[in-house]
Amino acid sequence: MRGLFARVREWRTSRRPTVRRIRRALVVVVAGAALLAAGTAACVVWVRDGADGHLFAEADVPEAPVALVLGTKVEADGTPSPFLAGRLEIAQRLYAAGKVRVILVSGDHMNYDYDEPDAMRRWLVDRGVPAEKVVLDHAGFDTYDSCARARRVFGVERATVVTQSFHLPRAVALCRHLGVAANGVGDDTARRYADRWRISATREYGACVKAAVDVVSGRDPVHLGRRETGVDDALRAG
Repeated sequence: MRGLFARVREWRTSRRPTVRRIRRALVVVVAGAALLAAGTAACVVWVRDGADGHLFAEADVPEAPVALVLGTKVEADGTPSPFLAGRLEIAQRLYAAGKVRVILVSGDHMNYDYDEPDAMRRWLVDRGVPAEKVVLDHAGFDTYDSCARARRVFGVERATVVTQSFHLPRAVALCRHLGVAANGVGDDTARRYADRWRISATREYGACVKAAVDVVSGRDPVHLGRRETGVDDALRAG
């Protein structure tokens, strides 16, 4: 029996460092999760504060020279996805109502065979927007890049941002922090795609963290490029 008790004591003694390490690891994990949650919440609050007072229903949004339509998925046949079509429908109605004079479509054209801005332009022109009133930004690879390029490349100082309503606070906050006096109108028609809407809305929490990091870092867009006069020319076009 003494031998058995000795082995039990030896086993307990040997496992104490392992237990302590596990406990320390759990403390680190819990503390890290708490810090991550607090940081994410702070970024979400920062985004909402930045957009506060600048989100409008379509009928109430103030006039602006430019509508900035942010790109999203284009189908394999080159037609806008329902989420993108919802944004374009709002922009087309804003133009028809005289609430904007030019539409800047900003999206991803990094690959030759995938072109959001041209798909957006075709959709708008097919529905009556004059071609000379639609300006293309082929390097709007994310929301930060679209807002930064609107100001620094296209010289936009005041705009109405158009996107889905779950995305709108971040888009407006980013544009305003980057020098564009932006208001926003959000699309809700795509809510009928409930699963995708829910997933995209959930991703906004992480996207708010990225937005805050981008602004604090002051990074340049992926492709900054030279100053372009497309918006200026379209505004002068009568």
